[in-house]
Amino acid sequence: MTMPTSIPMTVTDIDRMLERLVAHWHTAEPAHEEDGLTGKICDLHRFNFLLWHEEDIARSPDVTDAKIAQVKRAIDRYNQARNDAIEKVDDWLIEELGRRGVVAAADAPAATETPGAAIDRLSILELRRYHMQEQIERADAAPEHREKAATRMAVLDVQRAHLTEALTRLFEEIFAGRRPLRVFRQMKMYNDPSMNPYLYKARSAA
Repeated sequence: MTMPTSIPMTVTDIDRMLERLVAHWHTAEPAHEEDGLTGKICDLHRFNFLLWHEEDIARSPDVTDAKIAQVKRAIDRYNQARNDAIEKVDDWLIEELGRRGVVAAADAPAATETPGAAIDRLSILELRRYHMQEQIERADAAPEHREKAATRMAVLDVQRAHLTEALTRLFEEIFAGRRPLRVFRQMKMYNDPSMNPYLYKARSAA
């Protein structure tokens, strides 16, 4: 017997949490917030938040080459953690499907994107919206700049509506057993000292 097929969190709740955390983390140190699915989504969002601001530093014309190298290593580290976090969201969902006894038919079509990957996109979208709103409200910017930012924010809002609608439908289909959920393993190689040739050749030469 299968258990109820309602999704663990509504996409609206997920998006509101992402939006709230972006604002909160601009005034407080980003930290692990919760356990379970909420915690895994928070972790993914936190790595995107940290990545966003390292990328800003990397593009500053005032930083030294040494600082750029330091930032690049941080970006690699956070990007690896972000990809791991996407997989952990999907792993949790697969475990939850097992707990509920939800099994898709063998011939059920898979989606091209997993819920974890879609939540990652939603996380980045909320970061964009927060920083676009900053540009809209910039007192030192010309009216043309603020108008341009407002136009872009309108596009981001439409994209958010489309993404949340699609993710809601994906969740419903997966938890109703109409689509399978398979984790898409990234298999990143550049941070693995046994697979990145520059790392293992350097180690052999040492």
